[in-house]
Amino acid sequence: MKTKNSSNSIKKSFEKFATIVTSATGSTTAFIIAIILVLAWLISGPIFHYSEKWLLFFNTITDMIIFLMVFLLQKAQNKDSLAIQLKLSELLSSHEPASKELINAENMTEDELKVIQKYYGDKDKDADDLLGSKEDEEELNG
Repeated sequence: MKTKNSSNSIKKSFEKFATIVTSATGSTTAFIIAIILVLAWLISGPIFHYSEKWLLFFNTITDMIIFLMVFLLQKAQNKDSLAIQLKLSELLSSHEPASKELINAENMTEDELKVIQKYYGDKDKDADDLLGSKEDEEELNG
């Protein structure tokens, strides 16, 4: 039982950490800091005579940051996608004429989604054609 509670605590802590980091790294301040670091890198090159150690140091740091950020950003993206799916599911389930099959669209294959997309595309085209013919009638009658 203690392991499950500590596991949930770790997950909640990581969730909070990931939210803070992704929010911070998407800020103007983070961008300015990144520009300052690039300028420091450019300025330090001639000072260290563009040595292999200088290059290796900066390459290693940037590689580690990129590697970790990929996972943090993917986690944030997954959470946002799930939240959007849940909100859309709620909207679809609350609207009586809506197609209930679309509530679980994220579980469909890409081919199944393309078939549904084509169906709605054809439906949109029919609506546009109908709207166009009504506008023509109004022009003739107007």
